[in-house]
Amino acid sequence: MNKLLQFQQKVGAISKDSTNPYFKSKYFDINKLIEEVKPILNELELVLLQPLENINGKPALRTIIYDVNEGGCSAIIDFTTPLPENPDPQKMGSIITYYRRYAIQSLLFLQAEDDDGNSVAQAPKTTTKQEPRLAQKNLIASLLKKKMLEIKTPEDYKEACIRLTGYELLTANYDNIINSL
Repeated sequence: MNKLLQFQQKVGAISKDSTNPYFKSKYFDINKLIEEVKPILNELELVLLQPLENINGKPALRTIIYDVNEGGCSAIIDFTTPLPENPDPQKMGSIITYYRRYAIQSLLFLQAEDDDGNSVAQAPKTTTKQEPRLAQKNLIASLLKKKMLEIKTPEDYKEACIRLTGYELLTANYDNIINSL
């Protein structure tokens, strides 16, 4: 976790250089995000991978951060997020890119405004606001499991969060829980 702390101390806010024509808002695209974070990850000997996988025959995105050192390589964060299915390859490509971007942003606690938050407040409600939270929830579960805790029920997760971080397992506390773990 020390290297993730060093990463957060080194990375600045990422400028939004792309425009979402549907919401008329600015955001940073996946290539800009990688361009900004990869040199710092490399400097700290951290490797970020995002392979596509399947969960029960359905698409999923796995996000892993490896700590590479002289003695070997170990995963310090490893979580998988289910993806919505879409038979249109171009739309599926957009979905994958969207989830990759939000997983990296959430995982590395990057400074950025919600790229479509203002417009979503005016548009009909969709599940897009919940998608980054799902990635955070999966990350919390992964971090708790890394602590070698016996977690079998949702109540175990709640108790472990309070015991280890002092925060209740509530959406509003996800960022604090991740930072504490």
